[in-house]
Amino acid sequence: MTLPEDGMLLRIFIGEADKHHGRPLYEAIVLKARELGLAGATVLRGVMGFGAHSRLHTTKVLRLSEDLPIVVELVDTEENLQRLLPWLDEVVEEGMVTLEKARVLRYRHGAK
Repeated sequence: MTLPEDGMLLRIFIGEADKHHGRPLYEAIVLKARELGLAGATVLRGVMGFGAHSRLHTTKVLRLSEDLPIVVELVDTEENLQRLLPWLDEVVEEGMVTLEKARVLRYRHGAK
């Protein structure tokens, strides 16, 4: 698969405890992206954050949280990412979804 230089970055901000049909929501998002043939996805676990409710989530020992911030990032063409958006609208009950331009400098498979 090749990506044009003018790609798009889709970011999904959710909580670690968010679920979809009993599995972590971030896992369901990655699997759905793979099913749709998107270029790739990365899940990042935050050490601290807050969202719309302004409730602080942190890894600090005195405030141990089991609901740390999660960011799922996907880079692909806008057309491909648009196919995921209706499904995200159904499954992301709390969180934020952003879409922005991304300049793709390199996208390679390591096999020779």
